[in-house]
Amino acid sequence: MLTSDEIRQNFIDFFRRHDHTFVPSDSVIPADDPTLLFTNAGMNQFKDIFLGIEKRDYVRAVNSQKCIRVSGKHNDLEEVGKDTYHHTFFEMLGNWSFGDYFKSEAITWAWQLFTDVWGFEPDKLWASVFAGDPADGLPPDTDAEKLWLANTGIPPERVLSFGRKDNFWEMGQVGPCGPCSEIHLDLGPHRCDKKDQPDHVCRVNGGCARFTELWNLVFIQFQRDEKGNLSKLPANHVDTGAGFERIVAVLQKKNSNYDTDLFAPIINHIAEITGKSYTGKLGAQNDNAFRVIADHLRMLTFAIADGATPGNDGRGYVLRRILRRATRFGLLLDMHQPFIYRLVPTLVDIMGSIFPELTRRIHHVENVIQAEEQSFLRTLERGIDIFEADVARLRQENLTELPGEKAFRLYDTYGFPLDLTQLMARERNLTVNVDGFNKLMEQQRRRARASQKDLAYQADALSAQLPATDDSLKYQTDNCPAKLLGYILEDQYFTDGQVPAHAKVGFVFDRTCAYAEAGGQIGDHGRVSFDDKTFTFDDTQRIGEATVHLGSTDSPNISVGEQATIHIDPARRDTRRNHTATHLLQWALQQVLGEHAHQEGSLVGPDYFRFDFTHPRPLTPEQIRQVERLVHEKITAADPVAAAVLPIDQARKLGAMALFSEKYGQSVRVLAIGADNPDQLDHAFSREFCGGTHVANTRDIGSFKIIREESVATGVRRITALTGRALNDMLYQRSDQLEQIAALLKTNPDQLADRIQNLLHENKKLKKQLEKGAGLDLKAAAQKLLDDARTVGETKIIIGSFPQASPEAIRSQIDWLRKKAPSSVTVLASRTDNDRVQLFAAVTNDLIESKNLSAGDIVKNIAPLVGGGGGGRPQLAQAGGKNPQNIPHALDAARKLIAEKL
Repeated sequence: MLTSDEIRQNFIDFFRRHDHTFVPSDSVIPADDPTLLFTNAGMNQFKDIFLGIEKRDYVRAVNSQKCIRVSGKHNDLEEVGKDTYHHTFFEMLGNWSFGDYFKSEAITWAWQLFTDVWGFEPDKLWASVFAGDPADGLPPDTDAEKLWLANTGIPPERVLSFGRKDNFWEMGQVGPCGPCSEIHLDLGPHRCDKKDQPDHVCRVNGGCARFTELWNLVFIQFQRDEKGNLSKLPANHVDTGAGFERIVAVLQKKNSNYDTDLFAPIINHIAEITGKSYTGKLGAQNDNAFRVIADHLRMLTFAIADGATPGNDGRGYVLRRILRRATRFGLLLDMHQPFIYRLVPTLVDIMGSIFPELTRRIHHVENVIQAEEQSFLRTLERGIDIFEADVARLRQENLTELPGEKAFRLYDTYGFPLDLTQLMARERNLTVNVDGFNKLMEQQRRRARASQKDLAYQADALSAQLPATDDSLKYQTDNCPAKLLGYILEDQYFTDGQVPAHAKVGFVFDRTCAYAEAGGQIGDHGRVSFDDKTFTFDDTQRIGEATVHLGSTDSPNISVGEQATIHIDPARRDTRRNHTATHLLQWALQQVLGEHAHQEGSLVGPDYFRFDFTHPRPLTPEQIRQVERLVHEKITAADPVAAAVLPIDQARKLGAMALFSEKYGQSVRVLAIGADNPDQLDHAFSREFCGGTHVANTRDIGSFKIIREESVATGVRRITALTGRALNDMLYQRSDQLEQIAALLKTNPDQLADRIQNLLHENKKLKKQLEKGAGLDLKAAAQKLLDDARTVGETKIIIGSFPQASPEAIRSQIDWLRKKAPSSVTVLASRTDNDRVQLFAAVTNDLIESKNLSAGDIVKNIAPLVGGGGGGRPQLAQAGGKNPQNIPHALDAARKLIAEKL
């Protein structure tokens, strides 16, 4: 039996023999495509080639692309776990032709690989072709149909025609597209999963598991614009995609993708951790959970390894939802502690040799997933409290249906999948308004689709029109002559005439010394002089191959075609200092924290810089001092800074570090610190891929200071730092502030610490005196409630309002009351200083056992009456609220509830 690694290599080697260049998988995080949250197809990294924007030194390519489909048009999330073949993460085997071969070769080679190399039985293979679409004015793809019959020998009855839904491929709302031809495999009648449906007929695209699609051959001929119209591309291309996991399952003779060597070790590890058994059954709750967790682990690990982090918007929010979904399924396996992170090494063992980024980032991935699991398990408890509060309101109003907006809030804010909310509702004999929930979900999807469509138009519409700009002078000078080739005004590009006066425009020159925003470094700003006319630009951006200078025309009568001189603002010198300092900081962090501290992003400007890096916990003050000391040492050492453009493979062999979220070409610029010249990069102590502008020597940085260290995402820390001029300005400002504070405290700046310490000590003494007095008041209030308490048998019922106090102080009085009344139930309500409500309930153990009383149940029932929620243990529980005027109602409800129990 072939292993998955051997099957993948078979595919790559077959097309290499047909003169295809192997192209490594792109990141699952698209670096320069604003229309995509995740790479969802093998063709994503080749999109600019199809559009005619980019050219490469090959016209045939083969690879196995990492893909994620969890949102938008291509979304398999809800099917995962329910069947044996849908996944959020998968590999897409693909071969491409960029204006070279077309349908005939693509069909012939696909058939040869399936039948000659992998040994598929020809009489079990079916093909489908595009039937045409009158709405788009597209005729049937008779060319593909004839080629299947002529080139493969497949009989006509097994070449079927389908419409746009099945046989016309589009990457998104806009972009390259074209008819496709799919290869399906008949797995046999025993694989049908719709036998219980009397009207079901097994057929290709019939919706059952008997026929499975294995390979999609896309013939890219068109471009769809933002209005939905199709136009012919300059050349015809081929883009094929074969689902790797499905092919492995067939070749390994498995009925499920989850039984292959890609998943089985993960499934076995889940069983080992949870103590549960996996039987492979569809519809079984535990088995579904196994499959979901195994699938989601792959998606999460690859996304985090490629630089994504869980967050509250965009792909970060998607990542967080997937992780929470996996955690929720873990609860079905009785896993109430983080455990998914423990599965990461098993996945790395399976795929780390093929995708080495997994091995390099294993500890970072583990840290991120563990922290998110811990966070959601806490969030889960808060979400359940919200749900319980909603249920209490329904009970009060004699309603049995949870509104859709309540279910959506649990989904959107607390990560509760709809099925979890429905399950909890059923346990309480309630239903959920699914239509209302779906309506809100669709509104959210429409907003996302509209946003993606706008981004797609802006990204693609102009890039194909703009000429390339020679920006090589950005590393050499701050002034250069240039010719105005055109300008952008309101999303249109003009190549002649006069530029409107006092308008917001983007100028495109034949060459420039300005740096366009990239790699975290902001775009340059400056001015352009046209004899007696000027143009001021406050940003520089890259659109396609053009450098666009964005700003306002200060003077009228500037004409396209005029000669000009570009002047970069002197603030660029500060930006250079900061950018080189980020490289020193990256090096120093790895010296102090370890090699796992890898750059996740940065913002480099003239006034300060931010540097995001992977690390699971805050830096200690001593670690910050160590990092600063190392950077200062390199600044003082006056190390030279050199740069060279190298083939990417050579740069990697040198050990140059790359940013995971960046996309690189075949050649890269390497920035080295400690190398005397570009020929001695191997002597440098710091080597990184970088296209930014830098100082020539580390001494030019001048000074360095970390002013803030904080968390920005799970497992990602952020340092904000200053250098040079900005640091000097801050030090002068801080010196003035110290002088002012010293004057207010009537002391000298060098004695400030002692003076403040004395004041804090005096304040602490006064606070203790005040608390002692307040404690006497609380004790008196507790004694009065005890004296007034109703007695039922041997039990004291202590209920009432309590003076304003801290939660700790109130709990202390509750402890005193329980000692005074060994059989008692206590409910206290108190206002806070911001006019909110604190509720406390306490029940002694004898009543918990004999009367089934629970402090947690009491506060869950009465907290909604004061506009809040909460919970706790049977012995002691606490809740909050925002409506203090309703405290009497809440206490009355508590009296009634307790009376019923006693």
